[in-house]
Amino acid sequence: MRSTKDNGMGILLIGLGALVLLGVFGPFLGWLFSLLIPLAMIALGYYGIRRGNTFFGWIILGIGVLSLIGKLSWLFGPILGIVLIVYGVSRFKGGNGRRYY
Repeated sequence: MRSTKDNGMGILLIGLGALVLLGVFGPFLGWLFSLLIPLAMIALGYYGIRRGNTFFGWIILGIGVLSLIGKLSWLFGPILGIVLIVYGVSRFKGGNGRRYY
C-alpha cells in the first residue's frame, strides 16, 4: 500500500484540476468559483487574527475584502445609486423642520 502523503497530493491535484475546469467551462459556475479566493482570504485573515498573528491577519483580511468588493461591484453600484436617490428625496422633504437658508 502507498503512503497517505502521495494519496493526499493526488487528491489535491484532482480537486485543483476540477476547479480550473469548472472555472473555464462552466459559465454559470465560473462567477461562483471566482468568489472563492476572496472568501478564503477573508477566512484566513480572520483565523490569523484569532490565533494571535494580527499584523498578517489584518493584511490578508483587508486584501480579501477589497478583492471581494471588486468582484461584487456590479451589486454595490446600483445599491449606492438607490441610497443616494432616497437620501436626496428625504432632503427635499425636510423631515424635522431644520432648514438653513
